[in-house]
Amino acid sequence: MKVHLGKKIFDSLRKDIFQPFLVDYGLPQKRVFRKGLILCLSLLLSRQIKHKITGQRVGVILPPGLPGFVANFALFFCGRVPVNLNFTLGPEINREILSNSGVKTVLTASAMSKKFHNFPWPENCLWVDEFLKEIAANRWLILKTCLLTWMFPKRTAQKFQIPTKGGNEVAILLFTSGSSGKPKGVPLSHRNLLVNCRQLYDLELFRDYPRVLVNLPLFHSFGMTIGMIFCTLRGLPVVTTPSPLDQRLNIRAISEQRVEILLGTPTFLRGYLKKTEQGELDSIRYIVAGAEKSPASFRKTWEEKINCQYLEGYGLTETSPALSFNLPGKGKRCGSVGRLLQGVECRTIDPESGRKTDREQGGMLCFRGANIFSGYWCDEERTKEVLDEDGWFITGDLGRLDADGFLWIDGRISRFSKIGGEMVPHGRVEEEILHVLGLCPSDEPILVVCALQDEKKGEKLVVVYSQPIDQLRVRNGLMEKGISNLWIPKHFIGVGKIPLLPTGKTDWAKIRKIIARPD
Repeated sequence: MKVHLGKKIFDSLRKDIFQPFLVDYGLPQKRVFRKGLILCLSLLLSRQIKHKITGQRVGVILPPGLPGFVANFALFFCGRVPVNLNFTLGPEINREILSNSGVKTVLTASAMSKKFHNFPWPENCLWVDEFLKEIAANRWLILKTCLLTWMFPKRTAQKFQIPTKGGNEVAILLFTSGSSGKPKGVPLSHRNLLVNCRQLYDLELFRDYPRVLVNLPLFHSFGMTIGMIFCTLRGLPVVTTPSPLDQRLNIRAISEQRVEILLGTPTFLRGYLKKTEQGELDSIRYIVAGAEKSPASFRKTWEEKINCQYLEGYGLTETSPALSFNLPGKGKRCGSVGRLLQGVECRTIDPESGRKTDREQGGMLCFRGANIFSGYWCDEERTKEVLDEDGWFITGDLGRLDADGFLWIDGRISRFSKIGGEMVPHGRVEEEILHVLGLCPSDEPILVVCALQDEKKGEKLVVVYSQPIDQLRVRNGLMEKGISNLWIPKHFIGVGKIPLLPTGKTDWAKIRKIIARPD
């Protein structure tokens, strides 16, 4: 696909220009916006960006909603590269990201600058909220732009100089959350993103244009590609809220707008069922979950309480992000992350030797396809570690592909220990301990399993916990279940709270520091 993402978004918004598209619950008062108005606002902002901003890469610090969508669309329309920044990572990391990406200007809103005053704001900021207020007062300009777009789309595209060719050029630059180290820059091309959207386009759950709740941050590949770009290109009606953690607002939006699809990660989905009242989530037909593994009990609870289908998928920022997906009916297998999307190839290799293994037996997962990135931003060394000469992306995840084509994820290689020659999965040990203690996954993790080096057996398991745990009960319970002695942790460390990243994922860098402290 050589076309530019901006041109595809222009064409999509231009189609059915009077159709309501976005309901924004993040504004002082909930508002409904038609496609044509969003297109006009984005075009007019793109003109301002051309006049006021230099540099190819431009930062964006805005939540999902009208300002966030318009800011990103405007950057696409004027041929710039949006860099949606994770404003919660802390000043030092963001200072490094700004320097590494070459971002000199940020599109944001005054409320964001007040809320995140510790962010290393650059000297140049373009206030999108102020721009929208100014434009709203000039109704004639909006009307003229809308009429021009409706009656003469080709002339409008030429007038605003919307790029037509994109292909392998960088469309967006995202930075990973850095759960196990420093964030990595992931440039995704126009081809990467458009191919991934095309792979999702014909999945049956999108065929009758269901209403989708979008609240995942735009610096998250799930929120950017699926929540904003895919929904726009597919023409799905969107309901937005500023945060996935504001469950009461999210539940209200679902109930009032009769939302049918809820996008989320297990971390962000946990609070809904506790805070909802009877009937508020009855409109939900599908939970579309990704980014982290969903516990079996969690999936079952959602499906039983809400009478919906919990559909889990798999992907990474480097894959734009979707690789596989469960579908309703026979296309779903609980516990798996679904079948591979069309055009995605998979193979497995031995983590130590790198030799190809039988896919049904499993190993480290590798993927190849047009939706996979071409390398990390300004980091050849890391790129060589994960991309081979034939274009295979080595994920660092362990898994297998069964005879029916369903993909099963065992966990990241970093979350396995080799003890006495046996590979021990930390995630599975966590699940077994929770089961022995009769505990269910809560809003925040109760315990995590990690490892330290051991002279005798290579590594030893360590449990870091935030609630009182009967260690003897854990050991005896695991033994009674027939768990191998190698899998039974003998070292426990109590902490006040399991450290988390702002995205809700476990901060493994801090966990490693905790367990490395001398007794």
